[in-house]
Amino acid sequence: MTREYRYTAVFEPAEEGGFVVTFPALPGLITEGDSLEHARAMAAEALHGYLESLAKDGLPAPDEDSQPSMPLIRETVTAAF
Repeated sequence: MTREYRYTAVFEPAEEGGFVVTFPALPGLITEGDSLEHARAMAAEALHGYLESLAKDGLPAPDEDSQPSMPLIRETVTAAF
């Protein structure tokens, strides 16, 4: 039986170009892509591998916390010199 899992992915522009992808509900799971499309594909592949590894070890997939204990804060910081 196949089950579909959904997790929030955060796509952040990388300084060297492309995007770095993290999953707030899955600490340590990180990937990247040269473009947004590539980063999306890499995120799906990384998530699949992560969940597959958990299943092989007999561990349950974590629930995505709809109210993370540490809220994500995004803001732009400006400095003049």
